[in-house]
Amino acid sequence: METLANLESFIRSAEHGSFSEAGRRMSLTPAAVSRNVAMLERNLGVRLFHRSTRRLTLTEAGEAFRLGIADRLDGIQAAIAEVATGGGEPAGTLKVSLPPSLGLTYILPLLPGLLARHPRIRPEWHFESRPVDLVAEGYDAAIGGGFELSPGVVARALAPAHIIAVASPGYLAGRVRPADPAGLRLLEGVVMRAPRTGRIRRWTMRDAAGQEMPVLLPESVVVNDPVAMREAALLGLGVAMLAVPDALPALESGQLIRLVPRWYADAGAISLYYASRTLVPRKTRVFVDWVTDAFAKQKLAARFAGSLM
Repeated sequence: METLANLESFIRSAEHGSFSEAGRRMSLTPAAVSRNVAMLERNLGVRLFHRSTRRLTLTEAGEAFRLGIADRLDGIQAAIAEVATGGGEPAGTLKVSLPPSLGLTYILPLLPGLLARHPRIRPEWHFESRPVDLVAEGYDAAIGGGFELSPGVVARALAPAHIIAVASPGYLAGRVRPADPAGLRLLEGVVMRAPRTGRIRRWTMRDAAGQEMPVLLPESVVVNDPVAMREAALLGLGVAMLAVPDALPALESGQLIRLVPRWYADAGAISLYYASRTLVPRKTRVFVDWVTDAFAKQKLAARFAGSLM
């Protein structure tokens, strides 16, 4: 009977293509991971990896073995964690990916309450403006939008991702405010170049009646981050198309003003992503429930809806 250490060393090495990275994820030395995999190969009587100085790649037998045990190993580990942590008390590192603005403004303030309720959880939260690969990068959960739903990952929608046009009072002073999105082309634009595609993101806005109109903002200022767009708008550099959560605090304080009210662009949904397993670890389950409950209590879905503002 193979030990869990040998099996996990194999799975993590396969996921990351490296004994070193697998060891970092498991808090083991690369040598220990290599020994565990070598022992597994010896016991099975097959070679599981092609080894090179740069990367590990699975052999045909290794790929077949990985497909056969990956889900089962996750379930066994989750079951052990459930039993071994004091009657099901959530415990362990909770690795989460969060978009910077949304995460800092709305999710991070939930952490003190979560830790007061579940003190054995150790948060490792990454604030980053990119869709992550939950399984390959070892995340327990992620919040954001536009993630590819790879096998084994589910998404729970939290709120709409609506985009609205905003500018500072100082920038708008003495300027005629447009009556519809077409009029935005007459103002300076703070636009974003998408890091992944290198293209300027363009939007089509709609209203409650179902009318649609493209937004043709001039490329007066170009940045590559939504937080930078907001800060540029606050500095009076022009009109920015921002997600409602990113703009809401400044709108409520009067630092930003919404243009063409009731018009918005629909970017999908803000979702909470996590790995779907037979047994979801309790640390992940309580985080998912905590965030979902907070969004409901604070009515954030309604507050983030550009169609209702």
